[in-house]
Amino acid sequence: MIPVGKYNTLKILRETSVGLFLGDDEGEDVLLPNKYVPESYEIGDEIEVYVYRDNDQRKIATNLTPKIQLFGFALLQVFEVNDVGAFMDWGLEKGLMVPYSEQRQKLEAGRWYIVYMDLDEETDRIFATNKLDKHLQNVLLSVEEGDQVDLLVLKETELGYNVIVNSQHKGLVYHNEVFSKLNVGDNLTGYVKTIREENKLDISLQPLGYENAIVLDTDKVYQQLTENNVFLAFTDKSSPDEISRQFEMSKKAFKKAIGALYKSKKIEISPTGITLVDAESKEG
Repeated sequence: MIPVGKYNTLKILRETSVGLFLGDDEGEDVLLPNKYVPESYEIGDEIEVYVYRDNDQRKIATNLTPKIQLFGFALLQVFEVNDVGAFMDWGLEKGLMVPYSEQRQKLEAGRWYIVYMDLDEETDRIFATNKLDKHLQNVLLSVEEGDQVDLLVLKETELGYNVIVNSQHKGLVYHNEVFSKLNVGDNLTGYVKTIREENKLDISLQPLGYENAIVLDTDKVYQQLTENNVFLAFTDKSSPDEISRQFEMSKKAFKKAIGALYKSKKIEISPTGITLVDAESKEG
């Protein structure tokens, strides 16, 4: 059986006036319409396609890339609302439906929502829902402290930003550890900083551990210097807000970074700022 909502590697079986029919090892076939047929091919070739259902609920193949994956989350826009539900733009011709029964609040055309893509096992149809809590859990964690994780920004709260961790768990990034603008729907890399009581996850956007953090921060400062004519009017007297806007790090991290760069003879520090120097000539 060719699964829907997934990429499938299928064999080209035959050519027709409407496109290529592709098949699996079990004898099922699916149409790849002419508009998606590759420029060159041979009968018997294998091709990777995404399979979903068309408006008539028939399986159909495409080489387009969907904006959301099955059992995954994404920020999508509603382009139509009718009597059966809301339809979202997910990058394919047929809209991704959010039935009214799967709407946490009534979705509106033109607005963006984070949704989860699921499969109705009885009908073999894919659909989306913005009732997200039932698809996230922190009872059984698949992560440990220190792990690098994939994040999706869910919403901003008084404490910081709620994030979806590895498409499975909820986590929190505190405001005082955010040094660049975050938007709902942003995909980021983060790190599990702390696992608190009830398996609540505190997430850091910076690598954990002194060595990892200092390397990242010194690289940021060094790059800024190379992009700004080797001089920046920043010192340890600069305000935390100015440093955060320029370097996307805390003042404490900035002071450590320029200290490390100075120790390795890559910068000079003056009362007016920091200057990039030729480390090799300094060593000589």
